[in-house]
Amino acid sequence: MTETIWPTPYWPEGVARDVSGYDRPLFSVLDEAARAYPDKTYTLFNGAGRTFAQVKDTADRIANFLVSRGIRKGDRVAIFLPNLPHYAPLYFGILKAGAVTVTCNPLYTPSELNYQLNDSGARAVFCMDHPVFYPTACEAVKNTLVETVVICNVKSYLPPLKGFIGGLLGKIPKAASHEPNHLMFDKVVAAARPEPPKVEIDPLNDLALIIYTGGTTGLPKGAALTHSNFLYDIIAIDEWMRLAQEPGGKPEKIRRGGFHTFLGVLPWYHSFGMTTALLLACHTGSRIICVPDPRAGNPPFTGVLESVQKEKPTVMPAVPTIFVAFTNHPNLKQYDLTSIMGCFSGGAPLPPEVCRQFEEATGSVIFEGYGLSETSPVVSINPVSRETRRIGSIGFPLPGTDIKIVDLETGSKELPQGEDGEIAISGPQVMQGYWNKPEENEAVFREIGGRRYFLTGDIGHIDEDGYILVTDRKKDMILVGGFNVYPRDVEDILYKHPKVALVAVVGVPDARSGEAVKAFIQLKPGQTATEEEIREFCKEHMAGYKRPKYIEFRETVPTSNVG
Repeated sequence: MTETIWPTPYWPEGVARDVSGYDRPLFSVLDEAARAYPDKTYTLFNGAGRTFAQVKDTADRIANFLVSRGIRKGDRVAIFLPNLPHYAPLYFGILKAGAVTVTCNPLYTPSELNYQLNDSGARAVFCMDHPVFYPTACEAVKNTLVETVVICNVKSYLPPLKGFIGGLLGKIPKAASHEPNHLMFDKVVAAARPEPPKVEIDPLNDLALIIYTGGTTGLPKGAALTHSNFLYDIIAIDEWMRLAQEPGGKPEKIRRGGFHTFLGVLPWYHSFGMTTALLLACHTGSRIICVPDPRAGNPPFTGVLESVQKEKPTVMPAVPTIFVAFTNHPNLKQYDLTSIMGCFSGGAPLPPEVCRQFEEATGSVIFEGYGLSETSPVVSINPVSRETRRIGSIGFPLPGTDIKIVDLETGSKELPQGEDGEIAISGPQVMQGYWNKPEENEAVFREIGGRRYFLTGDIGHIDEDGYILVTDRKKDMILVGGFNVYPRDVEDILYKHPKVALVAVVGVPDARSGEAVKAFIQLKPGQTATEEEIREFCKEHMAGYKRPKYIEFRETVPTSNVG
């Protein structure tokens, strides 16, 4: 533990310069919450709650089941689910078995999911009983090491009456049929004992998660993250957050034991939603509202507004597109959103006007931060105080984290304050490395002053008051609503279309998502194609956020990455 004194006169009052206590298994967060608050609600889904004790019991049974299926320490187990109440017990149950959780984007096509399962070497996968998600999983597990598939149906997690009526009316999602060798989640849990195996975990070195990211190139890579990587991050974020938790009250640390409710609107397969919502809620003994589809409702996003009014969330981590969805909703004024106290914004720059409108509608305070999948993800946060935060800045490093601005050529030379260079990060949340990618690891890590730094690929500087500003980023990356899209990834798929000769993909400004994907396409001689034909091809072969919003046919494509 190396205390770092960040050079600023605006360091938040009372926030420690370092934290400790992260040298333990990540699943201890659930065990401690279940011990301290056994009867407090953890997950909320359509009005039905599960207590910390219930979630721990299910997690213990999942661990017991996985061991009975031959899963051993270090094996990889995938979760292919949206934000359902199954997620928390599966997440912690996999870790309790000593295995490594591989989180998968439920928007993936079969080929995208197949790549991830193969690259990670996953031996089991949990998927949703759903007319789209389940067939996707069935196709994706072909020619992989996956031996066990468990199907998660939502009926048992609904209020009894809603589950009964929904079943009668056919409103509960389920696949048309199931493979005979696939198992049902409810039966698995009922048959297993709540007795997890005794597994020795080395928190600093044993992997907890593999999270897939584009990293510094367009090829998907697994960020291999340890138990202590994530535990440090939630402890440091908890230390940083100081909210006024009653009218006229002074800012204080997040209150424990059910005082707060987190809105789980960010996807939990991604480290942002995972750390700042799913895990931080557990760490503080708080409730979390499961939002599997933020777009639900008519008009879209109405379901989220209804959840806020009914369940009264107090904390909401979100990306700017979520705040825009709130402020642009045509019926916004019909809903009471004043329960929200604090919001953590990340994933993309937050427009000042969006910040103003959202805070005006809710009375909450938004504080921006910065991070990457490779860093669990949070590395810096703005002060929570309106007086000392700076919109457009990413604030200061978390306690115990150091950030340097280094030269673009070698990544080894620290630059003077105020000068733009590459942002480099050192701290307990930095990943072990990319899964089975030694050459990539060599490219992104540097030793500076005896500490190991991760080169982010983002360009920025530190101003005269110590605030960090991101001024640019790796030129080929497109940021769509907080999701990283790499042109090469999209281009490689479009090149598979039989009529496409050349293609160039770029990012263009977009009022809703910040940036959108645009594809310039040159067809093969003698061929004709329509935009709709290309869109249908993309729909079959790539996740929604990667698909080009704009398609332009050209006799020749641009030769540079300029729209």
